[in-house]
Amino acid sequence: MAKTRIPWHAAFFEAIQLELEQFRDVLEFQAEYPLTSEPLQIDVVIIKKTPGAVIEKNIACIFRQINLVEFKSPDDYFSVSDFYKVLGYVFFYASLNAVSVREMTVTIVESRYPRELFRHAGKGTVQETSPGIYRISGYPVDIQVIESRKLPPGENLWLRGLAKDLNIETAGAILKESRKRGKGARFEAYLHAVFEANIPAVEEVLRMAKNKKKTLDQVLEETGLTAKWEARGEKRGKAIGEASGIAQGKESAWKKALELMKQGYTVDQLEQMTP
Repeated sequence: MAKTRIPWHAAFFEAIQLELEQFRDVLEFQAEYPLTSEPLQIDVVIIKKTPGAVIEKNIACIFRQINLVEFKSPDDYFSVSDFYKVLGYVFFYASLNAVSVREMTVTIVESRYPRELFRHAGKGTVQETSPGIYRISGYPVDIQVIESRKLPPGENLWLRGLAKDLNIETAGAILKESRKRGKGARFEAYLHAVFEANIPAVEEVLRMAKNKKKTLDQVLEETGLTAKWEARGEKRGKAIGEASGIAQGKESAWKKALELMKQGYTVDQLEQMTP
């Protein structure tokens, strides 16, 4: 079976905006900023629209006027060569846009502790300024590394959610916050990546809900993911329905199975309905 490609970088771009949404009036977010006409680009550039604005957020205390952010998905890690590549981005950007590196910062985000990078940086150059956030000194530009899985859940839910091993509590918190924002919120890529990478945890949260149908409708419809997850349900329902033979009248087996799944029945429950 082909491995599903999860759009982690698109999810990260939405996650970093969710983390800093209270400062949207003074920050501008640019995704995959091209440095040259060649395919050389930065994951995210965050620019202060209001010079000197103070961003009181743990992940943004370091911010200056122009802030370059590089993200590694849960399947990848940040190497020493990646580190120097990002430093090169800083000087490219500064040269192309006629700005001083003193007005820039670098943020590196990944889910695991970057042991190799910190060992290379040398003893005494790395300081953990708050849980999951490390400052690296000794370079012309201010640099921080964020170990997303170590961030405080209450303050950095969205970045912590960019993982493949979410527990039920975190998955539930993401679903709850998603429902609060409704379908007008723009984070479909984020939810798609998190749901796709954590299907068991998401399904367990739905199963534990008292009113499964209401919860499922709210999460999928209000967040704009109905079509994608109905397609998943059709695929799974077809396999279950054809295997169990629960077709009735003119209605096909897989449609009946999908209907039952949307009402809150689990795969195990459907399998128990087989003759």
